[in-house]
Amino acid sequence: MAPAQSDLCRPTGRTWRKHRHESGWSRLLFVFRVLICSLVIISLVLYKFCDSAFLPICHLPRFWLAGPCNGLADPLPPGVNSTTCPQWTALRPTKHRGLSEDLDVAYSSEDFKQKAIQALGDAVRVPTESYDDNGPVGEDSRWDTFAELHRVLEASFPRVYESLNVTKVNTYGLVFHWQGSTSAKPYILTAHQDVVPVEGQTVKEWKHDPYSGYYDGTWIWGRGTCDDKSDLIRQLLAIDSLLKEGFSPARTLILSYGFDEESKGIEGAGHLARYLEQTYGRDSFALLLDEGDLYTDMGGIVFATPSISEKGYLDVKITVSTLGGHSSVPPPHTSIGLLSRFITVVEDNSHQASLSRTGTPFATTQCLAAYNPVYPEDLRKLARKAVADDTALKVLQERLLASDPLYKAMLGTTQAVDLVEGGVKVNALPERASAVVNHRIAEHSSVGELQQHMIDLLTPLATKYDLALVAFGSNVTCGGAGQVVLSDFLGTALEPSPVTPTGYGPWALLQGSIKAAFESSPTRNSSKVVIIPSLSIGNTDTQFYWNLTKHIFRFSPSFDTDRFNGEHTVNEAFRADSLNEGVRFYTKFILNVDESDLP
Repeated sequence: MAPAQSDLCRPTGRTWRKHRHESGWSRLLFVFRVLICSLVIISLVLYKFCDSAFLPICHLPRFWLAGPCNGLADPLPPGVNSTTCPQWTALRPTKHRGLSEDLDVAYSSEDFKQKAIQALGDAVRVPTESYDDNGPVGEDSRWDTFAELHRVLEASFPRVYESLNVTKVNTYGLVFHWQGSTSAKPYILTAHQDVVPVEGQTVKEWKHDPYSGYYDGTWIWGRGTCDDKSDLIRQLLAIDSLLKEGFSPARTLILSYGFDEESKGIEGAGHLARYLEQTYGRDSFALLLDEGDLYTDMGGIVFATPSISEKGYLDVKITVSTLGGHSSVPPPHTSIGLLSRFITVVEDNSHQASLSRTGTPFATTQCLAAYNPVYPEDLRKLARKAVADDTALKVLQERLLASDPLYKAMLGTTQAVDLVEGGVKVNALPERASAVVNHRIAEHSSVGELQQHMIDLLTPLATKYDLALVAFGSNVTCGGAGQVVLSDFLGTALEPSPVTPTGYGPWALLQGSIKAAFESSPTRNSSKVVIIPSLSIGNTDTQFYWNLTKHIFRFSPSFDTDRFNGEHTVNEAFRADSLNEGVRFYTKFILNVDESDLP
């Protein structure tokens, strides 16, 4: 009978005495055997408690980890750590503990709530609409309304304007510079001043005027209350509160507020990013926090879902040109008919989804599988197996795609034919017809890959109908019956964003600040909070800030239920109680970053 494992790993007295007289080689062999046995025991322990015998899976980054490492397939409580979705506990300021606690009390007062409501209402009453066809600042008078918003902000926050260095970039972009006392890298909080226009024919559908800023006792009504003036106002309220208490930062803080995020972002954040890079340098900031995803309650657990990456973007315009003439003598296919064939080929060949272990959607799925108590049990087990099993990964992808259309948008490049035009008269052959296909490019893909996909897809059709194909400035095929041109509509091509790291450092600090804000809130008072990384399928102003830092987060400290009817639609309204709680988060975050050991 083989000896027990403990006997194998413990030399007997006789064996030890024998080894005293053996050569150095034998001693080395003995030590090697002991090492092997030790690794066996460690592997068994890891397999028991972490569902894996491989050290890297159970190794978690340093910092204040939430609890013991656990990778089992059952749902975990928020206080237990997961090997596939590391959690950090609440991070409360230590150096400024008294200040933080005093402000927690202040933020719970009715006086502070009313101040916050007034500040947001005043900002909403200025209709800072931005349009897709806005001209440059200085040439288009529609930008002038932002000057009024600046007057309102200065009247609401005189202490901020007096204490911080305020710079205006391209007239209406705002940069607030709060100088720190150390040489640590500065960091950035961003928001945007503009809102999407209110369609005139929908005004009668609003419960309250869209620019009233009306408070009904629960909701603050008006365009921009949700997107994004609430974030801007809550950040300024946090800064104002800290200044009032005499706080002076060790680390420099920058507030950067664009004014055309809802259109192109070029006039606002585009100029702001260049200014900041010229002033501070490339990769000169510790982190950046912008608007983004929210809190969601799932089965009694609060999930905060900061976005760590964004999909890319490309609008492809397909233009078909053929000879005109009288409709009484038509060719087999007009330019409109040919365009319809190109559109059909595009729609019949959608992009393949891909669930990659290195992608953000996989990380999101692992977190939901680990902590969401209402997650389907079969998917939970399948997700756990997919960590190392390729077959399980493929099945998981298929199951996710079948479960919700949102997964198709998360896992692959999407396409939508949104614009089409052609023809000027019923008895005249159309000489030109065009369509625009909107693409949101998958995290794992690129603009170049998408362009090549379109070329490969449409070249056979162009050849079939004897059309010359010109794709993105290059001649692809020749033809005598006409021409088809593929182009970047409006020149707005955007690569998928870099993916923010989620190890120790800024990500852990953000996690800890979110949890501390919840635990210190007298109304929320909850430790049942899980932070999971997510992918944004839309684009924010962060697209302009990639050169400034590798740590970019997109997160708004509000519940999805704090928005009456969402944003960009009628009856946009924001829950007043969320103002206080958002200020609480920004305060914790500012103090924690200021005290941190980040570079």
